[in-house]
Amino acid sequence: MRFVLALIGTIFALDLLRWVASARIAKPTFARITIAIFALAQLAGLSWLLTQRFSHAESTALFSKFAIATVFIWHMILLPLLLLLSVALLPIFAMVALIRIARRLRNSNSAPRDANGALSRRQFLGVALAAAPPLFNVSLATIAMRQLDQFRVRRFVLPIVGLPSDLHGLTITQISDMHVGRFTSGRILHEVVRVVNELRADLVLLTGDLINDAIADLDHGLDLVRSMQASHGVYLIEGNHDLIENGPEFERRVKDSGIPFLLDESVVITIRGTPLQLLGLSWTRARENRDVAIAAAVRQLLNQRQPESFPILLAHHPHAFDAAAAASIPLTLAGHTHGGQLMLNEQCGFGPALFRYWSGLYTKGASKVIVSNGVGNWFPLRVRAPAELLHLTLLRP
Repeated sequence: MRFVLALIGTIFALDLLRWVASARIAKPTFARITIAIFALAQLAGLSWLLTQRFSHAESTALFSKFAIATVFIWHMILLPLLLLLSVALLPIFAMVALIRIARRLRNSNSAPRDANGALSRRQFLGVALAAAPPLFNVSLATIAMRQLDQFRVRRFVLPIVGLPSDLHGLTITQISDMHVGRFTSGRILHEVVRVVNELRADLVLLTGDLINDAIADLDHGLDLVRSMQASHGVYLIEGNHDLIENGPEFERRVKDSGIPFLLDESVVITIRGTPLQLLGLSWTRARENRDVAIAAAVRQLLNQRQPESFPILLAHHPHAFDAAAAASIPLTLAGHTHGGQLMLNEQCGFGPALFRYWSGLYTKGASKVIVSNGVGNWFPLRVRAPAELLHLTLLRP
């Protein structure tokens, strides 16, 4: 908690520092007023979000998605980038400041405006530098709003070694990271359900993060899951966002919903006369040595494995694949990464910086993992990591 409070205090301090610095750069009164309005709006938005989070009273009624998106993008992308850029350019700023002081000592008669009262070149540059970050913030938020209502259907045809002949052609719709709540709501959720049902898969498997964080959104999320159709059932596991506000309450209510919820549990389904076993991994709460804890949890879950059944592991965190591959599990389905969220290209971005497996298909020996980019959003902006539903077709090689 001390770390969280220190981080929040640092963010507010950086907001105020940026406000003061921008006001000094932009001399004209109108520019300073505009900067003040932007700074106060960001501080108010951040304060409101924090109040909602700590009071467990999640609601977007007072602020539009666009306004919330500007707060997220500003504090999680642009403000840190400005800080890094300022630190990198600090020697240049210091040199420029010394040069300006020297010039003022030589000539104290320089005028900030020309005879017509127009902005001087220096003032225009100052206004432009101060205004650029807010304008960029609004532009990114506008792009984000368009993305929130879009997703793709990504299809994989997977040759699986050891797949029983009766399961040849089995279809699975994988849904991950719906994040029902702040940014994923309304029409887009009903569109997800419509597309899922149109795919007419044999199985619909949800690999965690049904809700964004607020338990208040859980009933709506469960209603959406109940609306999904598959010839051999719909199955669900948990993700880290499901547990943010009240993990025990989330687990209790999903268990009571009647929707098959695999919480370190397995279920055997008979499809075309052949048993298929789904193994559902719960979210590993360990903060240190997470990969070690995930591997241990996978090995513990695999004690339930039935040799006569074809196994599929459902794990929110994709690093579960390492232990699954070591145990010769032929297929693992995962999410959590959002495809890297912000990617410069397929190999450069938050995905490879944070995860060994972050989007699409990865193979180890005869074992495969599919990592979904997720169909919903906890953060409004995606770059080269589009939201998606996955449609998988399993084939015998």
